[in-house]
Amino acid sequence: MAKRRTYPADLKAKIALEALRGDETIAQLASRYNIHPNLITNWKRQAQEGLSDIFARSSKRRDTSREVEIQQLRAKIGELLIERDFLAKVFDR
Repeated sequence: MAKRRTYPADLKAKIALEALRGDETIAQLASRYNIHPNLITNWKRQAQEGLSDIFARSSKRRDTSREVEIQQLRAKIGELLIERDFLAKVFDR
């Protein structure tokens, strides 16, 4: 039995983008890259479905990083308040 060919992700993305662009038909792309047209159709569909996830993830990532930064800043404020109170007691102010 023949081993299945695997294709690198960057090649899949390149071919899917060309298919989405629509300059050439799926059949033309298949013959140029020597890949079955069904694979190109699947990659094109996966790319279309995945585009919305890419933009959603980037905004979620920003929100998460902001929350982490806010937590760190609040922790630092708490440390500084404790230090200030301690020093005020030490120097009887």
